[in-house]
Amino acid sequence: MRGKLAGVVVCLFAALIFASTRTNARAAAPAQNGAASNSCDRACLYGFLDRYLTAWKEKDASRLPLAKDFRFSENNVMMKFPDGAWGTITGMGDYNLRTADPVNGEVGFYGVIDESGTTSVFALRLKVENQKISEAETIIRRSEGGGPFPAKPHMVDKPILNEIVPPADRSPRERMIALADGYFNTLQLNDGVLFTQFDDNCNRIENGLQTTHNPDLMKMIPVANLGCAQQFKLGNYRYDTRVRDRRFFLVDEERGLIMTAGFIDHDGTLENFVLTDGTPETSHIRTPSTLCLLELFKIRDEKIQQIEAVFIGVPYNMPSPWVHYQ
Repeated sequence: MRGKLAGVVVCLFAALIFASTRTNARAAAPAQNGAASNSCDRACLYGFLDRYLTAWKEKDASRLPLAKDFRFSENNVMMKFPDGAWGTITGMGDYNLRTADPVNGEVGFYGVIDESGTTSVFALRLKVENQKISEAETIIRRSEGGGPFPAKPHMVDKPILNEIVPPADRSPRERMIALADGYFNTLQLNDGVLFTQFDDNCNRIENGLQTTHNPDLMKMIPVANLGCAQQFKLGNYRYDTRVRDRRFFLVDEERGLIMTAGFIDHDGTLENFVLTDGTPETSHIRTPSTLCLLELFKIRDEKIQQIEAVFIGVPYNMPSPWVHYQ
């Protein structure tokens, strides 16, 4: 009896080992397939980006190598392609901020678009798979939007965003994602606690407007003269109820850049609050609203140095078609 029982145990043990081996092999296969499908380096990704921008400017989508299941959105709405600004574009400005992630097959771009006399800042994300463009996501902040942002954005090149980070000052992908996610955690219900790290000279550009270290903007934004960390330490953004549907799709370790997406919701219920230095404040957002964004962070030595954001207002609690699709 003991011999039969021992034989059963041995057989079960062998079966478990076999099953485990098959499971591990099955888990490893997608990673190998993914690496093969994304065999497009930085120059390759920039080549796809240039082809897309040229086709857009010339309103000729026929020249693009699109995947069969290609998906396209403009301002968080899925559209048939080409549509939206593909029909209204009249030119593009000289601003050219680009970043690439060969691991994920993602390439990003920040620029300026002209549409029949209207000039707007925009952000673009493309995904390349098997030498085809499979996704295109665009956020265009058109000049009719309200707030302190200029009707005609004045975009200035920022060399820091194009600098290659020395290997000793680079952060691994997971750490860069954690720092960007920590930024959103700091922004959400901002109470003065930092969940990320900032360089002392950190600056933020939003829709073409510098909203840090900018004393000329203090009449509209009282903390505009301060840096990134100082603004957050005051708890100035307490009215930002949540930052949701966060995506960290592009990590450019060589340049220390990470491109992200998300939504900032304001439930509009906060009226009066007090900054951490005792200064009383009144929220300027008193109705439910949401911002949809594509935001870029420059990270060096595990600190955020520069931020570039393009965002638009969308209906309160509007979902992301990309999050629910994925």
